[in-house]
Amino acid sequence: MGNGSHNFLQIKGAGKEYTIDKQALEVLKDINLDVAEGEFISIVGISGCGKSTLLKIIVGLEPATTGKVLLDGRVVREPSMECGIVFQEPRLLPWSTVRQNIDFGIPRGIGGEERRKRIDRHIELTGLTGFDRALPNQLSGGMQQRVSIARALVGEPKALLLDEPFGALDALTRIRMQREVLRIWETEKRTMLLVTHDIDEAIFLGDRVVVMSKRPGRIQKIIPVESSRPRNRTSEYFQLIRAKVYSQFFNETEQSAEYYL
Repeated sequence: MGNGSHNFLQIKGAGKEYTIDKQALEVLKDINLDVAEGEFISIVGISGCGKSTLLKIIVGLEPATTGKVLLDGRVVREPSMECGIVFQEPRLLPWSTVRQNIDFGIPRGIGGEERRKRIDRHIELTGLTGFDRALPNQLSGGMQQRVSIARALVGEPKALLLDEPFGALDALTRIRMQREVLRIWETEKRTMLLVTHDIDEAIFLGDRVVVMSKRPGRIQKIIPVESSRPRNRTSEYFQLIRAKVYSQFFNETEQSAEYYL
């Protein structure tokens, strides 16, 4: 379970509909989830089940059609510095240095010396020391995503949302970045929500794994991961949790889900 004691993020009956060619398309239905302060939640589900839409509602980029989201007791109606988000693509300004891209995430009212200290701290936190003058095209995909994470954290949000942040990376870089995010989470103690297609990634990082149904996306099951970190992906317990998650997708017993491991 997370490091906090109260429900810092509350999703209450959230649903989302779009109108396409005058037809209602229901993407999310009756999402209810309480997240403790400092908790790490992983969300998995097939493509098109509304995972990314849910993150956009939480951060305030999309309004919910029904229900509401509360962050630290306040209803979310628009984006704010309270909640940061990292997308699959780093979305960096190509003409700006690492330092300038990170600076973009700091509120305007914060002065020069404080800005410099924040940037320095987040360059160190995300393992970018020595790269502060580099341009994005001089960095690997993993390094670019570190800049994106630093930019999202430098505004000191209370929650950080991660939308398939390692989807475009090769397998080894992905594992390295998972470890980095875990280290940052343990250092910063911020509430984090990760959307991923990678079940091992979800189990490796999350206090709980939220399994979404196919569209319209509902919470099908919430599976707690009750083992200490860092987690051993080859352990018997890890395999058991993986089987539980797989069983939700294949509608089979947990025992027969082991066939897919």
